[in-house]
Amino acid sequence: MAAYRISPALQRVLHAVKHAAFRSRCCIIVSRAQYSTVYDHNEKTFDKILIANRGEIACRVMKTCKKMGIKTVAVHSDVDANAVHVKMADEAVCVGPAPTSKSYLNMDAIMNAIRQTGAQAVHPGYGFLSENKEFAKRLAAEGVSFIGPDTHAIQAMGDKIESKLIAKAAKVNTIPGFDGVVKDADEAVRIANEIGYPVMIKASAGGGGKGMRIAWNDEETREGFRFSSQEAASSFGDDRLLIEKFIDNPRHIEIQVLADKHGNALWLNERECSIQRRNQKVVEEAPSTFLDPETRRAMGEQAVSLAKAVNYSSAGTVEFLVDSRKNFYFLEMNTRLQVEHPITECITGLDLVQQMIRIAKGFPLQHTQAEIPINGWAIESRVYAEDPYKSFGLPSIGRLSQYQEPLNLHNVRVDSGIEEGSDISIYYDPMISKLVTYGATRAEALKKMEDALDNYVIRGVTHNIPLLREIIVHPRFISGDISTKFLPEVYPEGFKGHQLTATGRKELLATAASLFVAAQLRAQKFLGDLRVSNTQQERRSWELCVELEKGVHMLGVSRSGATYTVEIDGDKLEVSSDWNLASPLLTVTLNGIHRTLQCLSRNAAGEISLQYLGTTFKLRVLSKLAAALSVHMPEKVPEDTSSILRSPMPGTVVAVSVKAGDTVAEGQEICVIEAMKMQNSMTAAKTAKVRSVHCKPGETVGEGDLLVELE
Repeated sequence: MAAYRISPALQRVLHAVKHAAFRSRCCIIVSRAQYSTVYDHNEKTFDKILIANRGEIACRVMKTCKKMGIKTVAVHSDVDANAVHVKMADEAVCVGPAPTSKSYLNMDAIMNAIRQTGAQAVHPGYGFLSENKEFAKRLAAEGVSFIGPDTHAIQAMGDKIESKLIAKAAKVNTIPGFDGVVKDADEAVRIANEIGYPVMIKASAGGGGKGMRIAWNDEETREGFRFSSQEAASSFGDDRLLIEKFIDNPRHIEIQVLADKHGNALWLNERECSIQRRNQKVVEEAPSTFLDPETRRAMGEQAVSLAKAVNYSSAGTVEFLVDSRKNFYFLEMNTRLQVEHPITECITGLDLVQQMIRIAKGFPLQHTQAEIPINGWAIESRVYAEDPYKSFGLPSIGRLSQYQEPLNLHNVRVDSGIEEGSDISIYYDPMISKLVTYGATRAEALKKMEDALDNYVIRGVTHNIPLLREIIVHPRFISGDISTKFLPEVYPEGFKGHQLTATGRKELLATAASLFVAAQLRAQKFLGDLRVSNTQQERRSWELCVELEKGVHMLGVSRSGATYTVEIDGDKLEVSSDWNLASPLLTVTLNGIHRTLQCLSRNAAGEISLQYLGTTFKLRVLSKLAAALSVHMPEKVPEDTSSILRSPMPGTVVAVSVKAGDTVAEGQEICVIEAMKMQNSMTAAKTAKVRSVHCKPGETVGEGDLLVELE
């Protein structure tokens, strides 16, 4: 039989037909977004824009382009050939293999894609080439518009040393520190002692928390210099570092600015970004609970002064650290669209991507400072494919076997670049989506976020929803008593998931018991009828044994229609639901209180995994007889992990510091694993002799892979 090759043009048509439903869904998402900008199709900007990025930010830019009537071009690596942003675009060009240095950072390939497609402008999103002055120069040389600031502003603000000097000259408050490049670890120690501990070591060309370390003594300074320079070189191709005073217990508050090519500049209020792990933001909100109008105005005016000092034109963000007395200090300026820009769009009504496109074409700003409002409150949770029980989030990889965004809820926005079946790979950032909720008040936005997290279905990868949900319901967060140290202060022993109260425990036990009975009853029927016509009447009561967190509970369950009455330790709970066991979401009413749980798994042995209040709990439900017999089953002996070191995440081995026969001390570094551009030091759990080493530099390892054995 002859083999037929489908042409690229036909492939694009088939993609368009296959994903027509997805495109409709994108329109629904945009219609739910809180900005209400009018798109004037008579205002001519560009015919075609290439988005030099991937994932959710590429999809986000494309949504606005489509509303403006602009055609879009996607670039992608070979592993991203079927990615959502590729399917959304009007055209797509492969720019290389999976590693970012060979694809999304490959300027030659991207320039060729621009020539090939005839794109008139490039939107860089964030990360990758978004703050690369050489890329902007090459675009200008080709006569292609860069949707961002000019090269002078990128260079000035992209270099943290130069930007600090400019900020000082513009009378912007700055943090005390060393205004120069740190040459080596010895000089870093000397400077740190001159400034006084603690100090922040960070990449001069960095951002996004990469290449940043806090040091409290000389040893940590040397270690921080090594890791920060390596991360900086890996992420930005620039290993220069600077050192400044670390302001203990600050808030991280940033000001969104917008400036055109005609000398006009605005500040679009602030975003509170203090909830962080490893200097990367986790939950953001706008506005901040901490700022008063006077401080907000002072920060906004200084941000605009800095923008004007470098003739800035586009959307940009000026980040500040704010202490408990509302003193604020310039941290850095991001010369690009910020990850958390949706919450600013929610409270101001402006589409920042549209504004960037208009400015790049040369149009003046449409608003004055007095016209920029604060309407309502917006919260953003960054949903990541990572394990929150490991250092508040180490990356996870895998395929999304089931995926359902909570877009059925009002005032919920999800910016994502994945769909059911998508792969979260080792090569790129593990973000799944940005989940945004909006309300007239902060309390309303927070309650909406609770509901959205409970209704978010993610299967196939480990995710951080348990942590996100615990953060937004924590009393300190609700009261606004937060800082960049929130997570280590609230969870000093690490995140352990939701801690059940007595009431919560009973709710969970009652739900599991009711679900077990409902599943049993369904198994006895075929197409709604009893499987055996002469069987006895359906049972109305059960005695069950439920195991939860090493506790054993005897329960009595009685049924009336779709409602079960569960007796636990003398208390009775009424549990009602439609008991749709095929749905990933389980909407349950417990004594009049509505809950949305998720049944992640259940099997014939009575084992049930339920996601309750964000956290997954494993239960075992048995009949009274089965429980009596189960005590005779042998238990699996847990592995002794003190003598072995396994990789806590998928990644690449950067360095191995030991060999067989070496003696290591407890806490000594054994190897370094790089995952999603972050370097992590693996240490020995005890003092022992190295028996064998099972990894080498450059090798790729998976989560749980054996690295080193100790005697």
